[in-house]
Formats: sequence, C-alpha cells, structure tokens
Amino acid sequence: MINLEIPKKANALVNQAYQAASEVFRPISRKYDRAEHSYPKELDTLAALLDGLNSSGEGGAGAAGVRKDGDDKDKGNRNGANLNLVLGTMEMCWGDVAMLLAMPRQGLGNAAIASVANEEQAKRFADVWAAMAITEPSTGSDSANITTTAVADGDDYLLNGEKIFVTAGDRADTVVVWATLDKSLGRAAIKSFVVEKTRPGIKVERLEHKLGIKASDTAVIRLDNCRVPKENLLGSPEIDTKSGFAGVMQTFDNTRPLVAAMAIGVARAALEETAKVLAEAGVTVDYDRPANSQHAAAAAYLQLEADYEAAYLLTLQAAWMADNRKPNSLQASMAKAKAGRSVVDITLRCVELCGTVGYTEESLLEKWSRDSKILDIFEGTQQIQQLIVARRLLGKSSAELK
Repeated sequence: MINLEIPKKANALVNQAYQAASEVFRPISRKYDRAEHSYPKELDTLAALLDGLNSSGEGGAGAAGVRKDGDDKDKGNRNGANLNLVLGTMEMCWGDVAMLLAMPRQGLGNAAIASVANEEQAKRFADVWAAMAITEPSTGSDSANITTTAVADGDDYLLNGEKIFVTAGDRADTVVVWATLDKSLGRAAIKSFVVEKTRPGIKVERLEHKLGIKASDTAVIRLDNCRVPKENLLGSPEIDTKSGFAGVMQTFDNTRPLVAAMAIGVARAALEETAKVLAEAGVTVDYDRPANSQHAAAAAYLQLEADYEAAYLLTLQAAWMADNRKPNSLQASMAKAKAGRSVVDITLRCVELCGTVGYTEESLLEKWSRDSKILDIFEGTQQIQQLIVARRLLGKSSAELK
C-alpha cells in the first residue's frame, strides 16, 4: 500500500529547505530576475552548507540526483531518498525555482550521474557540478533523434555535435552529454558521457535570453572533436538493441519527478500569495460550502487548489515507487505532465485573480507565471509526456504509437 503522508523523519529536511527558500532565495529573487546572467553570489554559502549536510548523511535540500537502491533485505514499504528529494525540491522552489537551478552541484546532470553511474563513477564525480545536455537544434522533443556522435578512438571517444538549452551550461564545471555511438542502431546506441569543461573541444557558444528562470544560465554548447576517456561513459558501453532506450531513459525516471516537484513548489507559492490578496479584498474561500455557491474568485481558487493537490500526490507516488524498487516510468511521466500543465494554469490564473497586483512587479506573481512555462517544457514537453503515458497504458511501442 502506498502511504503518501509525509514521514516524520523528513520534517527536518523539509524545514531546512523551507528556511533556505524563505531566508536566502525569496529576498534576492527579484534582484536576479532583473540581472539576467548574473551569478547569485549569495548561493555559495548555502551550497557549502548543503554539501556538508549531504556528506554527513543528514541529507541536503537541493536537486542532486539519487541512486536507486540495490538488493534490499527489507521488503517492507518505505519512504527514502527519492521522496526526501522531491519534498526538499518543492520547498526550495517555493522560494525560487531559478535559484535552485543555479545552485552549485545541484544540477540535472548530477541527477543523471546518480541515476546510471557505476560505483566508481559515482565516487569520481561526487563533487562535480554537472549540467545535462540533451536537446539539439534538429531533435525537437524526440531525444531518440540525437545526432551528436561519439566515435571510439583508442582509449577515448571523440564527441562532435551541438547542444542547445543546456541549463547551467556556462557555470557548471561538467556537462553530461547525450550522444550516439552508432546512428544506424537507433535509440539503443545513445549513451551519456561526462565531459569536463576543461577538455579541449567543448565550447560555450552563447547564453540565451529567456522568458523566465533568469537567474539560471541557459547555454548553447558545441563539441568539436572533444576527446573524452572511455571510463566517462555512464553505465554500460554495450549496445543492447533489446533494451532499446532503457538505459538513458532511466535518467528521466529520476529527473521528471524532480521537475514536477519544482512545478509544485512554484504553484504553491502562487496559491499562497493569491490567498492573501483575496483575503485582503474580502473574498473568503469556504471549504465547507460548494464552489458554485461562493464568490467566483473563491470558486476559481478551489479549482486551482484541486489541480495542485492532484499534481502533488502524483509526484509523491512516483518518488515512493522509486524508493520501493518499483518501475515508475509511467508515474514519472504522469506526474511531470500534470504538474507541468497545472503550474502554468495556476500561475496565470492567479495573476488574473489578483488583478493589477498580479501583473505588476509589486509582487512575485508575474515572475512565477513566467518561470512556470519552462517546467512544462524541459525534461520532456507536455505532449511527449502524454504520448509516453498513452504508450504505457495501451502497451504500444514508440514505433506503433507516434
């Protein structure tokens, strides 16, 4: 049985994350929204604190990835690292999602390493700050169409290609690059490589100016005969056409619930701010009366809260399943799809409900509405998530249902 109550042992971590969000992220949120591409120096001290918590085993509150446990003699249900991670992420993104994405050593590339690295690699890359480079100019939303190549050359691979929309691509010291070993073998030949930024042949071409998450840098990266040791290939170098895309897709099973958690944090922030504005305007949200017998703004607020709650529970389910050694690809995509769509709907509707307060820089509501859109796009767009869910439910392959 799935128990979606927050375990008591997670309270300390959630409180740590909330304190960081309220005391560090919120006060500087508007400052760095206006100063795009400026690194928030205030994050260095917080990052050092989280590193210490992670090293001590107490658990930090950032977005670093978690490993799936191996054989566990305890067969009972449990709440573990995945659930703690999404709970911490929700709290941090209640403060500011761009700040979390700008945190040193808390990148999505770190989640990729934690998901598929072997034990030796996990230790070797434990202290890196890793961005994740998947999207290319010609691939659109289909990661299986990756054209960046990795060609064996002695003890190394030579990587060639271009990656776009790389979150933290400029500031991170390492990039996890998805590339194909053999284009003719399709999805099964796509592998992920840890590429240090100090290696010759990797270059940040430019930084993007964006709608939201301005405190986080988003880069275009080019690889030109970039030489990477073979031991930097994450997971197995073998091309297994039977398992297809399963190896690298395991990364998404971990990172999609994280992005859903980010969306939930932003949505909660918007709902809380809107509740204050409505209360000041004399609008009371009554949970003991039907929505259609209340003020129109109160009825709309209740609908938004329902969407938020559904996304929240789906995300906890995906994390719980990972903690309990259950395949969660379907649930990860459902959580990402629901949370990504809901956060956009919630933040935009909150802007409307709050009138002029929502549209001006008097509050952070307008910022949250801009930040929210990327959470419906990266780590797989809304449409891709729906397609994955349909394939899982209908038992269809990617070739059968496009």
